Amino acid sequence: MDFSLWPAASRPWRDILEAAEYAERTGWHGVWIADHFMANGEQGAGVPTNECLALLSALAARTDRVRLGSLVLGNNYRHPAVVANWAATVDQISNGRFVLGVGAGWQVNEHRAYGIELLPPRELLARFDEACQVFKGLLTQERVNFAGKYYQLADAPLEPKPAAMPLLIGGSGEKVTLRIIAKYADEWNHWGRPETAVHKGEVFRGHCEKIGRDPGTVRRSTQALIEVVVPGDTEAEERRERLTAGPLPTVMGSAEEVLDTIGGYAEAGIDELIIPDFALGDGQRRLDALERLREEVFVKFN
Repeated sequence: MDFSLWPAASRPWRDILEAAEYAERTGWHGVWIADHFMANGEQGAGVPTNECLALLSALAARTDRVRLGSLVLGNNYRHPAVVANWAATVDQISNGRFVLGVGAGWQVNEHRAYGIELLPPRELLARFDEACQVFKGLLTQERVNFAGKYYQLADAPLEPKPAAMPLLIGGSGEKVTLRIIAKYADEWNHWGRPETAVHKGEVFRGHCEKIGRDPGTVRRSTQALIEVVVPGDTEAEERRERLTAGPLPTVMGSAEEVLDTIGGYAEAGIDELIIPDFALGDGQRRLDALERLREEVFVKFN
């Protein structure tokens, strides 16, 4: 299993770069950046948030080894042809290390704040299905003609093309989203604990069987709030109690407990585990938490 780092876009650029340089130096597999303009929820506009495309472009120029990817670009406010051209250039800057991660787009407060219409779910996903066709066409064909309900391309170019840039799709909706992923994705990402990964994998396998695709050809990644808690660290214990009661999957405990849970991810078919850093504190505390994970847990899988 590979292990990658997700620096929060709400951190200052220097802290994001520090995390990427740390990941590069210590053997992490990749660095991922989320695509949002504010934090989720009613108070989200009060959280400063750096823009995803700018961050990834800068990181492509400042790193040499780690894979870089978007987790994930919101299609509802980003035209797929524009995104594909941007991604091909970033892939060139990174010397072929970029993963184009896309999703339908869902966060209510940023659509409301910027006056962008958030389509009803069925229409949102129909639009995303077309966008995936646009991505695949532009990345593989010399010229693309596409006449959809939402997108129209006429003899559209994308040059220079990336040699082999994967298309990652983020999402876990079982009826439609996983069907779209089965049709178009090279990689698939979703949140969840191991039991969630097992269930989603079974549903995904069914969608693949219907179209004659081997589900093993799709690389799988997931993320959760993961931290090794040092005995006597009351701040971490309080954080574990707060986060465990929240909506995001959380894995916090001793190195043995974390190791056992990560083993469950491997058994569920997860190829890459992504670690968000937004709940790990700031400064040296954040780096220490990441290093404990690397030294006490991740090395056991190599």
